Amino acid sequence: MKKSGASQGQSAPELISKRIAELGDWRGETLSRMRKLIKEADPNVVEEWKWMGTPVWSHDGIICTGESYKNVVKLTFAKGASLKDPARLFNSSLDGNVRRAIDIHEGEGVDESAFKTLVRQAVALNSSGKSKPSKKTRS
Repeated sequence: MKKSGASQGQSAPELISKRIAELGDWRGETLSRMRKLIKEADPNVVEEWKWMGTPVWSHDGIICTGESYKNVVKLTFAKGASLKDPARLFNSSLDGNVRRAIDIHEGEGVDESAFKTLVRQAVALNSSGKSKPSKKTRS
């Protein structure tokens, strides 16, 4: 695994595991569960540690970040606006042109199958080299 921005000689996966343990409450459990789903959806995912302490999951570019706040665990998909979300998991950052996020509050669940589909779509989009499907055709 890649050591992106790792500190004190710890790998990104080690730092992410440490963050989950430090949270020690529902947020750690939620971040751990979502991490597991990301790895199941893409066994070749690369875990990174960026921006002074943000877990990042990448494959040919950023898939999503996992941030924890007092009342929410936020998974921000770097190119979420380009992904199909029929299950309507995205519930935050809906006004942006590029990113979309899933805010998970204490006691809330996430449709695991739909989440894995989003991860796989993000990987496919990153691997295609396209940032957004074009809706316009040139004349």
